[in-house]
Amino acid sequence: MTGREEIIHSAGTTGEGGMTGREETTGGGEASNRFRLGGDRTIDRLGFGAMRLPQSRPGGPARDPESSRAVLRRAVELGVDHIDTAAFYRSEDGSVHANTLIREALAPYPDDLVIATKVGPVFGPGGPRQGTAADIRPQVEANLESLGVDHLDLVYLRIGAAQPPHGASLADRFEALAALREEGLIRHLGISNVDVDHLAEARTIAPVAAVQNNFHIANRDETAVLDACRQAGIAFVPFFPLGGGRADLTDPALLKVADRHAATVPQIALAWLLTLSPTTLAIPGTGSIPHLEENLAARKITLTDEDLADLA
Repeated sequence: MTGREEIIHSAGTTGEGGMTGREETTGGGEASNRFRLGGDRTIDRLGFGAMRLPQSRPGGPARDPESSRAVLRRAVELGVDHIDTAAFYRSEDGSVHANTLIREALAPYPDDLVIATKVGPVFGPGGPRQGTAADIRPQVEANLESLGVDHLDLVYLRIGAAQPPHGASLADRFEALAALREEGLIRHLGISNVDVDHLAEARTIAPVAAVQNNFHIANRDETAVLDACRQAGIAFVPFFPLGGGRADLTDPALLKVADRHAATVPQIALAWLLTLSPTTLAIPGTGSIPHLEENLAARKITLTDEDLADLA
């Protein structure tokens, strides 16, 4: 992680996305494993999502914190340099928080580690609701405190529902987030649960480094957003790259390709995502070290043209 002073200096000039020749797809299903986020932070395209660290499923019991910390340490050992989290990722009873686990396991953070978080929803007794522009600063400050940092590498503004339609204008909330970038509290900005109109609107306000939407091999509804990100060099980051445990991954074609590679279905689903665009990243999450290692082994899978035709 870089210093806050550097962020203030570069806030007005940092680009949105970034691809070099190294990041371009190289043919068939083979693509580079690296992506330049916001034009200045090169990260592995296969990262880690922290949502499942506090508990195994929504409403489930809290995980043992030490086992979750062990998963984080192992992820970094295996080359993960992009962790996606949120201050609202916590166990149902409120006893375990993802940001706290990350800080306890990994601080002081490696210089090359990018931690992405998100703001927008407000959680109360009546359930989640969409926040306002006034909620943005307190939410950013809560992430700064719980992660133990003086700036955040990447902050997404999450709006609307996970499936289209995604809701109304994001302008006032994104302007509030962009103002914190100008202060040096945030390095890069992202948006989540958006359509192409939201993306265009946000880009008139400030550079957008990443977009997080619901997308996976069994749910391809957000192809227009993926294509817009690819054209602009913006990271497209499916937040449920394996369907969040709710997707049907039993399609015969998917099983056939997995058998062809002696791989698991989740590994093929992750490898497929990474072939879609050189700007697509994946952040599978887990609270299990063996599952983590299985997911990261998807880096080694190169899908052929025949595989991609079967999965189309």
